[in-house]
Amino acid sequence: MKDKKRKYILMIILLGVLMLLSGCVRKECEEKVKDLEFTVTKEEELPEALRQQIEEKKEGDFRFTYSDNEYLYVARGYGIQETGGYSISVEDCYLSDTAICVKTRLQGPENGEEVTKAPSYPFIVLKLELREEEVLFQ
Repeated sequence: MKDKKRKYILMIILLGVLMLLSGCVRKECEEKVKDLEFTVTKEEELPEALRQQIEEKKEGDFRFTYSDNEYLYVARGYGIQETGGYSISVEDCYLSDTAICVKTRLQGPENGEEVTKAPSYPFIVLKLELREEEVLFQ
């Protein structure tokens, strides 16, 4: 009887450890299958609900997606910056076997460039055809 109880407890502990470890697996982009076409969408062209989400999150670093019945929007923001003059480049946007992979980079003002002294909230939104794959940010 004690051996059965001991085995049962050991099995529960092992299952718990496995569940914890599975939650720690970090998904990364795999090899590129094909480049995806996208457009960088102007703020005034965004769906209202997406604009509101960006407004709520703009002070912090954010990465999220939004979809309507036609398109998938991929939003990436870099939080509050002390001045203006920042831009964001899209270094890659492709489909792997399992996900959509997006890599962007924040570029600061160049030396000597005149910038506004007010804080800025740089973000970019990519508009893609509606897809079901998970989006991974690099």
